[in-house]
Amino acid sequence: MWKIEISRAGRRKGFTMKILVINSGSSSLKFQVIDSESEEVLAKGLCERIGIDGRFTYRTSGGISLKEPVPMENHTQAVHTLLDMLVDPEKGVVGDFREIDVIGHRLVHGGEKFTGSVVITEEVIQAMTECNDLAPLHNPANLVGVEACRRLMPDTLMVGVFDTAFNQTMEPKAFLYGLPYRYYEKYKIRRYGFHGISHKYVSQRAAEFLGQNPRQVKTIVCHLGNGASISAVKYGRVIDNSMGFTPLEGLVMGTRCGDVDPGALEFLAKKENLDFPQIMAILNQESGVLGISKNYSSDFRELKDAEIKYNEKAALAREIFAYKVAKYVGSYAAAMNGVDNIVFTAGVGENDSDIRQEICDYLEFLGIHIDEVRNREQAEAFRISDGTSRVNVLVVRTNEELEIAREAAAVAEEVR
Repeated sequence: MWKIEISRAGRRKGFTMKILVINSGSSSLKFQVIDSESEEVLAKGLCERIGIDGRFTYRTSGGISLKEPVPMENHTQAVHTLLDMLVDPEKGVVGDFREIDVIGHRLVHGGEKFTGSVVITEEVIQAMTECNDLAPLHNPANLVGVEACRRLMPDTLMVGVFDTAFNQTMEPKAFLYGLPYRYYEKYKIRRYGFHGISHKYVSQRAAEFLGQNPRQVKTIVCHLGNGASISAVKYGRVIDNSMGFTPLEGLVMGTRCGDVDPGALEFLAKKENLDFPQIMAILNQESGVLGISKNYSSDFRELKDAEIKYNEKAALAREIFAYKVAKYVGSYAAAMNGVDNIVFTAGVGENDSDIRQEICDYLEFLGIHIDEVRNREQAEAFRISDGTSRVNVLVVRTNEELEIAREAAAVAEEVR
């Protein structure tokens, strides 16, 4: 089991690194270059449609912006494209590849092997490969990005930051399913939880905003986007996360079903003559608010517009979503024996004030009171509860890339 404990307080003042953050998908690669001291984003972009027709988007803090077709047959060519742009005399932000001190890779699933961020070595790659069965759509794509960077920048330190690592503090009473224990022993079937990078950043940013010590407060983070999860963070440690063995469990999401009775799936398979891959495709791609709205949309903004026009199924989809979120928040408040902060983040959580209000209306028993004016504000971080509320309710803009950069910088300093 690999783990490196990191603390921003331990960073050496005046020691600045340029960090390249990579988030590699099956046909795309997002990137940012971040200054470790100022935490300024020097450049960011996206290589998309890799292996198809190739498109490259790029922006810098100096105002350069471009979007153009660029043939990229594979991820190595995508990394080559972004590196060429970063050192371009007119459009780049570094003079030479060697100015990039460390590359931080977002890695989705580390299983039980990784409880913190690590230097990527051959041993780590092998351990990651052994976790591929746990995230067959994500881990192989992440590793392709790692290999592309190692091929082109073999001397640059690379750090893996896992989406599951922050959730590894869950206890067996939270992460085990009611299945025969032998399946956990043989196959590690358990709750892993996801969006850990976001949950960590947001829970700590909320405490910072409120002038709190994160190790002294109980926080519930609601990461609400097309993919959605909730975490209970007690004194800086995750005690529960709504996602499970896969990101399919938990809340009703954009196209994912969330919690559902497994017996209903057997019933459906028999009635519709479906095999397991077909069932899984329905659960992952045709369900959630998309399915409830009778395929109207998985976009909460479009559902809101439709609700205004008296589309009953669109309204029902949003209502079910809010109800499920409130149920999880209530259960996590019970699991922590109280809650100090509730924080909304991600696309829906940050931008849909009506959804926030509807969720909080269920939570008045916790002494929550929302200020309707504040709730419609827009900022990087702001409080939406009023002065009488017994629980702080906030909106915090998530920043997974910055969290990855912070972790990568801390690991780099540990090993220097």
